Amino acid sequence: MHIPAVGAGETEEAETMTGDPRPARSRARLLEAATALLRAGGPAAVTIDAVTRQANVARATLYRHFPSGNDLVAAAFTSLIPPPPMPPERGTLRERLQAIVVEWADSIAEAPTTLTAMAWLSLGPDITGVPLADGTPVSSLRERIVEQYAAPFETVFDSADAAEQLQPVDRPIALALLVGPLAFGRISTLPDFDYRAAAVAAVDGFLNAYAKPGQRSE
Repeated sequence: MHIPAVGAGETEEAETMTGDPRPARSRARLLEAATALLRAGGPAAVTIDAVTRQANVARATLYRHFPSGNDLVAAAFTSLIPPPPMPPERGTLRERLQAIVVEWADSIAEAPTTLTAMAWLSLGPDITGVPLADGTPVSSLRERIVEQYAAPFETVFDSADAAEQLQPVDRPIALALLVGPLAFGRISTLPDFDYRAAAVAAVDGFLNAYAKPGQRSE
């Protein structure tokens, strides 16, 4: 009797369905190795050979979890991105925005993981195409970054104070005004760039740009 061969992917799927912990363990080792390489040497250090060697996992196993090297780098970046800074529940509109942007300033100055991920995505092979929400690690990384930047500001923009004091806010433009100066400070490599001063100025500039008539500060 002929018994059909079982492919590698089918084998791992069967292992997962039967509760075999090996697929989860191998994926965790691969992601741990990729993350360590990313921290030490940036995206260029996360190669298939380097990851499989450090994780002591076969290439075929890696490809069952991550279809490409880009997917592996994206998954490593996603695991490193910290939770977004959320605004305090109380305070004026200016104080709540400042709390977010100052915390972003400290994060970007000390450990700009999110900016590095954005730079890597912007140089990717699909830069000329329209990003798709296709469930791949690269797509998930894009979605995580958008959420990372937008979530804390959405909380403030949707508040009663914002409705009372601000004109309708173009959210992408708002992010550019509030976070853009901090990104400039990082990519400029200026040694004496004052991130906190830039954060305060960015908030004041944004509020003046979007304040309703009679709300603008002199």
